Amino acid sequence: MFWEIGTALETMEEVQPPVTPPIEPNGKRSEASLLDICEKVLSLDGSTCDEALKLFTETKRILSASMSNIGSGTREEVERFWFAFILYSVKRLSVRKEADGLSVSGDNEFNLCQILRALKLNIVDFFKELPQFVVKAGSVLGELYGADWENRLQAKEVQANFVHLSLLSKYYKRGFREFFLTYDANAEKNSANSSTYLLDSYRFGWLLFLALRNHAFSRFKDLVTCSNGVVSILAILIIHVPCRFRNFSIQDSSRFVKKGDKGVDLVASLCKIYDASEDELRIVIDKANNLVETILKKKPSPASECQTDKLDNIDPDGLTYFEDLLEETSISTSLITLEKDYYDGKGELDERVFINEEDSLLGSGSLSAGAVNITGVKRKIDALSSPARTFISPLSPHKSPAAKTNGISGATKLAATPVSTAMTTAKWLRTVISPLLPKPSPGLEHFLKSCDRDITNDVTRRAHIILEAIFPNSSLGAQCGGGSLQAVDLMDDIWAEQRRLEACKLYYRVLEAMCKAEAQILHANNLNSLLTNERFHRCMLACSAELVLATHKTITMLFPAVLERTGITAFDLSKVIESFIRHEDSLPRELRRHLNSLEERLLESMVWEKGSSMYNSLIVARPSLALEINQLGLLAEPMPSLDAIAALINFSDGANHASSVQKHETCPGQNGGIRSPKRLCTDYRSILVERNSFTSPVKDRLLALGNVKSKMLPPPLQSAFASPTRPNPGGGGETCAETGINIFFTKINKLAAVRINGMVERLQLSQQIRESVYCFFQHVLAQRTSLLFSRHIDQIILCCFYGVAKISQMSLTFREIIYNYRKQPQCKPLVFRSVYVDALQCRRQGRIGPDHVDIITFYNEIFIPAVKPLLVELGPVRNDRAVEANNKPEGQCPGSPKVSVFPSVPDMSPKKVSAVHNVYVSPLRGSKMDALISHSTKSYYACVGESTHAYQSPSKDLSAINNRLNNSSSNRKRTLNFDAEAGMVSDSMVANSLNLQNQNQNQNGSDASSSGGAAPLKTEPTDS
Repeated sequence: MFWEIGTALETMEEVQPPVTPPIEPNGKRSEASLLDICEKVLSLDGSTCDEALKLFTETKRILSASMSNIGSGTREEVERFWFAFILYSVKRLSVRKEADGLSVSGDNEFNLCQILRALKLNIVDFFKELPQFVVKAGSVLGELYGADWENRLQAKEVQANFVHLSLLSKYYKRGFREFFLTYDANAEKNSANSSTYLLDSYRFGWLLFLALRNHAFSRFKDLVTCSNGVVSILAILIIHVPCRFRNFSIQDSSRFVKKGDKGVDLVASLCKIYDASEDELRIVIDKANNLVETILKKKPSPASECQTDKLDNIDPDGLTYFEDLLEETSISTSLITLEKDYYDGKGELDERVFINEEDSLLGSGSLSAGAVNITGVKRKIDALSSPARTFISPLSPHKSPAAKTNGISGATKLAATPVSTAMTTAKWLRTVISPLLPKPSPGLEHFLKSCDRDITNDVTRRAHIILEAIFPNSSLGAQCGGGSLQAVDLMDDIWAEQRRLEACKLYYRVLEAMCKAEAQILHANNLNSLLTNERFHRCMLACSAELVLATHKTITMLFPAVLERTGITAFDLSKVIESFIRHEDSLPRELRRHLNSLEERLLESMVWEKGSSMYNSLIVARPSLALEINQLGLLAEPMPSLDAIAALINFSDGANHASSVQKHETCPGQNGGIRSPKRLCTDYRSILVERNSFTSPVKDRLLALGNVKSKMLPPPLQSAFASPTRPNPGGGGETCAETGINIFFTKINKLAAVRINGMVERLQLSQQIRESVYCFFQHVLAQRTSLLFSRHIDQIILCCFYGVAKISQMSLTFREIIYNYRKQPQCKPLVFRSVYVDALQCRRQGRIGPDHVDIITFYNEIFIPAVKPLLVELGPVRNDRAVEANNKPEGQCPGSPKVSVFPSVPDMSPKKVSAVHNVYVSPLRGSKMDALISHSTKSYYACVGESTHAYQSPSKDLSAINNRLNNSSSNRKRTLNFDAEAGMVSDSMVANSLNLQNQNQNQNGSDASSSGGAAPLKTEPTDS
């Protein structure tokens, strides 16, 4: 057995990627290439060139060790990426140094787009590879540019800006096509001048939107506000583009809102179409009109005083009209003016590329708007991750054969997009949360006054301070973005105040619901222990603020900003997420998804990082780990007091409240030694982890086996936030830390089970292998917990797969494991390319190397030496797929079936049900169930929870349905060919099929169901 593990170590060396020749020791050729780019291509001054060469020299060793992990691995491409990282860092960090008053010579103006053009790279690929540079060269950047270099680099913000602009450009392009003729569709009908005008007007709208975004929206360039900006531009175009270019008729459209006899209310109509707020849209339209007047020097006139066919059948009240704004003779001059205005205030990205057809710079693929790292989440709407695709003309129609350019006269609802989803979610805030009072309700006040003393003032004061820290005014917040108009700061203050009110109202609403549930559990209204806990309230405020930020999708305040500004850690926030969802029934689906993916992100990596309060509980629950935790310096620091945060933001009444809140925070054991996270974390997203945050691990295991009623009440919330050393009242003698860590480990195991199950299905492994990998992971988590310190759980899962494969003598290579892991929704290349190792510990063992290595090196040098006894104890496992395929377990007594140790996991949707055929199944939504499944067609469908026969597998269900259709004597008889390469059958195709069948049945009379020409009916077994 030990020999097999040793063989695994030797075999591992064979699967390492091919080694690219390293940078030569003197690096003269590479340095010369970098200098040529700086001087000849970008025309940088001497000091900037010297700084770039210095940074390259300092990171040359890191580059040589990372050659095979960047891009395609070729030397030439890796160098171009590294040069881009160097130049971008020098550009961002040098500008900051100059702003801080340090001496930096030169006034070079270059941005990221110019860097990427010079190096022949695209934006998507740049941000895919940048995380490796950030992680591996972080120590060098810290030495050269200071400890706050990562925040100053603003890579996350620049990437989020790119993703938002990609979405907004598609949103604008789609809206323009809805209202105006397209270039491709009308090339034969219109003259060359008309075609040019359409392109010019399209470009004019985008440039005017960029001016609005840069001048009026400033640093809070959230997606919802910018979407209102796009709609306001469409409103201006509708009343200024000549009528002959319109793609709609106001009189014929059923989607326009008419206002009595005055005609169509244009603003109200656009709000109806795009789920916008009428009040907010009118404000943004006014700002856009002011820009037209200020930048283009056009004279505004009330639309009611203008005589033009463009305003026919449109209510002119409240609209502004500009003479010759978009006339064919003057549009070129306006374009030149807008181009100059944009160039004067340009940033890192040239935002004009989204309509300049420079798709080679945009790249292809997916980026996440929430972090630097690439995300592979394959959700339809949940992931805001679709850069602009290549298209021949900016006005070219959709390639889908079902898409038709027929204006907006149809009643069909527009398909959901990331932008439209954000607008719908914002509507929930506007209609459900905003009408609430910005103070505790009478019901919540009752609980606050029922404590040992009235804590209403403490609760309201804390909410004001924390939310002021999260949503600061312009004078207290981060630096403002581009924009020269004086109204910018006022706009920021109004925006921040609106977001504070929304978060505050949501906080009070959910807090009251939680208090009612807690009082029901404890059978008491005095919730003093919970409601006087500072950490609990900050977590609730952070969760409320994060939902507001997620709704508006800001660029400048990305997660984990709420953690840093409230002084809590990822472990703290993970305790309230599930309860928050459970106690807010009206929460939209997208926000529920956001919180669930956020919880998963916290569990998989952030709670394991240095400075997590999880370690403060872990040393109490697992005293054997205390020495290593202290040696590595993983413990969290005390949470900053409320007065300290108030002083930091210069809160007006902070000095007047030296109240018991401060004393409560500093009481021994109350905060568990909590501190703010030290650095930003990478963004990992996956699927829902459907578990109660406060269900005990014993109950959780029983629930997985179905032995406990699902309606069992969870333990009190207050135990989750009590001092780690405090005895847990319902924990059977264990401390609150032990209970909390057990719950935390249960959730980690559940998340691991979901991901192990996904990999097993993708690798087509047996269920025995699945259970062995899961058991192995459980043992590692429980007995070798330190392997997860400062690491990602996927790194341990990948190692568990290979360890089980080798000890079972399976022909499964690490290369194959990583290849399939790349296809998982949560995959990030950084997971297997950069695994943390403690450099000090390595030096103690006589090894010298970097503090981040690839997954293979980690497996050989760290993982296997630590888990070898556990792997030997596990023993080999048989990967017998044929036995499972026939569903006939061998050597098992029929009277005592083996109970699987693998927990129940939520089904992925759509789920591939065949390893050979391209067949997927997905749960049918309840809204479609009644429409699609009538009595006469029920036997054609297999729904979740309902089989065509009792105890039958899904594959047999599909075969039975196929046989019924093949044997039917209906006029539309056809065979479902699962071997074809065709794509998935759409809902619309199914619906059309049913409609045609019903028509045929109606023609044959009411008794058609029993005649020979109709499909035979069959009684289905009912579920009991």
